[in-house]
Amino acid sequence: MSRKYKFGDSGNLYFISYSVVYWIDVFVRSVYREIIIDGWKYCQSNKGLEIYGWVIMPSHAHMIISSNKNKLQDIVRDMKGYSSQQLKKAIKENPVESRKEWMMWMMERSGRKNSNNGQWQFWQQNNKPIELLNPEMFYQKLNYIHDNPVKAGFVRKAEDWLYSSAIDFYGSKGLIELAYIS
Repeated sequence: MSRKYKFGDSGNLYFISYSVVYWIDVFVRSVYREIIIDGWKYCQSNKGLEIYGWVIMPSHAHMIISSNKNKLQDIVRDMKGYSSQQLKKAIKENPVESRKEWMMWMMERSGRKNSNNGQWQFWQQNNKPIELLNPEMFYQKLNYIHDNPVKAGFVRKAEDWLYSSAIDFYGSKGLIELAYIS
């Protein structure tokens, strides 16, 4: 893996993306998105995660993050591991999940193909962390994050997508407490 896709100083800002295996559209249901949100809030309160921007799309999430408390690679690993187990349980137990068997089969298939996981894999392996070296890079990635739902045709204005930090930049309060650059 290229060095540019590794975390360095956790106090610096990083843009990360993580995607569901096979790009499965899991996050079309709010119950699954809420699991991600709850995990992020836990990491903010207990692991020192600082979130500067974020979006949850149907099959992936993007974030701008840092931490002055713990290593980012450890926080992200724990976030993904915890959410994977919680999402597996939620999918299995969801009585209205019409795609349950198919999703479980795909994730088990992915897990069997990956020696790091064995029987189950929810998230693709890589987060591709990109260090944001200056304000221009930060705002380019922040705009990219916020424009994702617009470009996908889900909303006309970025601030209308509930599962994004865009609303915080338009004078309202979003679902996640944000850190801001000075």
